[in-house]
Amino acid sequence: MQILRGLHSPDNQPIALTIGNFDGVHLGHQALLEQLQLDARERDLTTAAIVFEPHPREFFTPDQAPVRLTNLREKLERFDALGLNRVHVCRFDEKLAQTSATDFIDTLYTNLVARHVIIGDDFRFGKARGGDFALIEKMGHEKGIAVKSMNSILQDGIRISSTEVRLALSEGNLSLAQRYLGRTYSISGRVQHGEKVGRKLGYPTANIQFKHNRAPLCGVFVVRVRIEEGGLHEGVASLGVRPTVESHGKPVLEVHLFDFAQQIYGKHLQVDFLHKLRDEMKFSGLDSLTKQIALDVEHAKDWFIQHGN
Repeated sequence: MQILRGLHSPDNQPIALTIGNFDGVHLGHQALLEQLQLDARERDLTTAAIVFEPHPREFFTPDQAPVRLTNLREKLERFDALGLNRVHVCRFDEKLAQTSATDFIDTLYTNLVARHVIIGDDFRFGKARGGDFALIEKMGHEKGIAVKSMNSILQDGIRISSTEVRLALSEGNLSLAQRYLGRTYSISGRVQHGEKVGRKLGYPTANIQFKHNRAPLCGVFVVRVRIEEGGLHEGVASLGVRPTVESHGKPVLEVHLFDFAQQIYGKHLQVDFLHKLRDEMKFSGLDSLTKQIALDVEHAKDWFIQHGN
């Protein structure tokens, strides 16, 4: 899969294109991407997607922007696994924010050689969100771009969306989030040096570099971890602001792997969240924290015994 920065074609080959934020790459997104590939094969076109970085709402209202479900790397990995040929990562800045909807469509036709476009039924674009499906369909007809909208995908009468996935995760309902995503929810990142508090307590942890100021879920979880070039491992993870030992309020993902003693600093880890054990708590001191960690480890191991390895 090609990853390109900006809105320029590397080869001037006509493409079938979709556009969006695709946060979480949930079942609704997956259905759209599957349809894109079916349409592209019928028309002998290359498949491509445009994603925006940062998320437009992070640009306009950073304090009110939704919590991210996936970082850019995770999103691109999902696209690659789903078989996309090309992804254009488009920097969302003031210039793009001021681009009119009609100019944006002209760019798709001229710069990207888009000849088939499929978008979600609620997609809006261009300055002040002035563009919608009706506009792109009208201009597409004039330019020779086939345009198709993708209807929402429902689960038990609920429209699958990034918002619904965030809600399920915030409530600790991992099974519902999994149904919307079509997979176990995961967070990935590189292991970085921490303050070694867990090691001092007898439960060493891998600290995962967290790229955003907020997390979509919080608490203590049973996890399965895939280590870069290191296989799968079972463990327990804490995701939160560590109120017992910190006061800065920044989220930290710490993972304790069972029966594991390797040095993995700098390695890339994927942490799959299987089951929530409890909410984050503030303890009176390190002794009470250590006792609770021991219980968390015991409960997580019991969960694996009950649910299979």
